[in-house]
Parts: sequence; C-alpha cells; structure tokens
Amino acid sequence: MMEWVLTFVAASWSVFGAMAPYLLLGFLVAGFLSVVISPEWVERHLGGNGLGQVFKASLFGVPLPLCSCGVIPVAASLRRHGAGKGATTAFLLSTPQTGVDSIAVTYALLGPFLAVVRPIAAFVTGILGGSLVQAFNDDDEVIDERVIEAAEDSCCSADGCDETTPHRTKIVEALHYGLVILPRDIGRALIFGIVISGLIATVVAPKALESTLGGGLWPMLAAMAVGIPLYVCATASTPIALALIHAGLSPGAALVFLISGPATNSAALTTLWKVLGRRAAILYLVTVAVASLATGLAVDGLIGAGALPSSALVPAASAMPGGEAAHAHNESAGSIFETASAVALLLVLVNALRPRRRPHEEAAVVDASEQVVELRIKGMRCNGCVQSLQRALSEVSGVTKAEVRLEDGLARVRGHGFSEEAIAEAVDSLGFSVED
Repeated sequence: MMEWVLTFVAASWSVFGAMAPYLLLGFLVAGFLSVVISPEWVERHLGGNGLGQVFKASLFGVPLPLCSCGVIPVAASLRRHGAGKGATTAFLLSTPQTGVDSIAVTYALLGPFLAVVRPIAAFVTGILGGSLVQAFNDDDEVIDERVIEAAEDSCCSADGCDETTPHRTKIVEALHYGLVILPRDIGRALIFGIVISGLIATVVAPKALESTLGGGLWPMLAAMAVGIPLYVCATASTPIALALIHAGLSPGAALVFLISGPATNSAALTTLWKVLGRRAAILYLVTVAVASLATGLAVDGLIGAGALPSSALVPAASAMPGGEAAHAHNESAGSIFETASAVALLLVLVNALRPRRRPHEEAAVVDASEQVVELRIKGMRCNGCVQSLQRALSEVSGVTKAEVRLEDGLARVRGHGFSEEAIAEAVDSLGFSVED
C-alpha cells in the first residue's frame, strides 16, 4: 500500500512540476490580457452580424482564459449588447477550448505540436460553428442600434478604458487576476486533473490499453462521449490527456477529449439552448463533434505517416511511472528552477483556494427611499459569472449599485424605482436563475 501511495505522489508531483513554469507564465499573460482585453472591449468589436464578426469572435476567444462555465454569461452579455448569433456562437466555441494558460500547459505536457494544433483547432471550430449558425439562423432579430450605443458608453466608462489609470494600478490588477482570481477559478479543477492523472499512471501500466484504446475512430468516439457531458476546463483536462496517452490512447483520441470536454458540458448546453435557441444549440454540438473527430483523425494520420519528429510529441510522458526516460526526467525535475516553480505554483494555489472571510455587511441605509434587494443566484461557478452578473444587474434601470459574491451565491442590488422582475430577467438572460 505504501509503495502505491509513493508511486501516486511521485506521478502527480512529476506532472505538477513539469507544468509549473509554463502555467505560471500563462497565469501572468492571462492577467495582462484581463487588463488589455475587457469584455466591454470585445463587445465593441463584435456588434452586429456578418462573417467578419464571426472571424473576430473566434480569434478573440482563443487567448482568453475563460472556462466552459464562465464563457456562457460572457457570451450571453455579448448577445445582449449587440453581437449576432454567429459571432456569439464562434466565441462560445473557441474560448473554452484553449487560453494562454492551457496553451502553456499543453506545451509543457503534450509537446509543441499539440500546443500549436489545439489553438488552431479552437479557432477553426469557432469559425465553422459561427458560420453555420450565421447561415442557417435567418430568423436572427435585428439589434436596436441604441443597445450597441449603450454598450459602447458602458465600455468607455469602465475602469479598463480609463486612459488616466496609473500603470501601477493596472499592473496590480493584472497580477491580482493572474495569480489570485484565475487560480481560484480553475484551481480545484486543476488539482482534480492532476490527481486523476496520477491515479491513471499508478493503476494502469504504460501502453496497457493500447490494444483496446489505441488509434482509430472508436476510441475517439468514446473520448467524445466522455468529454461532451463532462465539466472540465481546458487547463485541467491536459494532465488527464497526458495520463490517457501514457496508458495507450492515441494523441488524436486524446485531442478529441481536449476539444470536446472544455467546449461542452450538460449545463452549458442547456444554457446555450436557452440563450441562442434550439437550432443554434444543435449546430453548436454538431460542430464540436465533427471538428474534434476531424482534428483527431488528422493528427493520428500525420503521426502514423511519420510526418512528425518524436521530439514534437508528448515530452512529459517520460514523467509518468514506467516512462522510457523516467530517470532522465526525474533528474530534470529535480532542477532548482523547476522545483522552485512547482513550490511557487503550490503557494499560488493555496493562497487562491484558502477560505476567505465574508465581507462586513454595510451600515444601515440612510436614505429611507432606497431599495435594497438581496438575491440568491443559482449557477455561478467562477469570476466570469460574477463579472457578467454584476454588469447586467448594474444596467437595470433604477439600479445604482450591484454586488455579487461567488462564495455564497448572493447578489445585493441597491437603487431607486427598479423592478424586481427586471432584476430577475437580467439574471435569467445570462443563463442563471434566482432561487425562491
């Protein structure tokens, strides 16, 4: 039993150490992007219909570090502020599949080839799905120009658009997002992925499943069947894919899981049906299935034809127990830089995931005419949900202040003369619901 535990810990730490330097870099770049590219800024460039907006929506979505949960309210906000169904679908498809953090981890664990293929697949999938929805959703309503103008006004008044904001403040905001908020959003899923990776490597011998889960179409269909309903973020799914390749799954089939898993889950599909309609939801699902299978078959075909050098594929497979170069990897894993990065990443995750005290309640309302409504919101999972909800509630007529807390799922709305029905509609429009 002790030997099994030691093997599991060693396998998990090896994967953690291999990805730590790249994931820290990805967190920092994601923090920078959070300051430079705000949701309001994206909305200004995606208003209206057309293939140009579909292209831009898919392109914008590739580097953004939003998970399959957090992207839904952001996309719903895009839709509310003028984006067409095609552009919204493209953003929904490309964004959760990848991000600067997951690209960095993919490079560390799965090699440079898949690190390039993954964002390209996300970009192409977004264009394909967005174009299909654009072509077959001729019932797309015309967006009122006043809505687009309101979106532009709200962007220009946002902190991220304030040219007078001190650089130090923006740097602090970027560091806070990259090293606190983003790790808090994906930390638990990331740890879960590393634990699953360690378990698979410990229980399953190297290449043990190659005869049954190697290449071909059936293993890819199985990977897609598991990935579509599963809630897993792009970064957390990568160590799981590494362990599956170690156990004998082909890189192409693992890539099917990496595409279909983050791009879909049962809750997101239900919300998508609600926000964009039945036809768009079906086209979305078909696009994910076709694009993931086509990408997986193409990757396995290139590998089978010997078109790729071995150095381009799965360099961290040697980190798993029984790997051909385990000893060499273990020596590199003991390097000062990699160990220091692993310790630093561990500290970042511990700080991000530690329990936090609830903020002190505000003092009693001085203005007796001010309305204060507190709601319990169902469906929030990450900071992207919080930001989208806070913004939607703030835009309701009569609302002067809206605060949303992820920890306890509460929203507090203050103002004069606002309608509670309008508040509930704003929550509902983003795919969430108000508990009775």
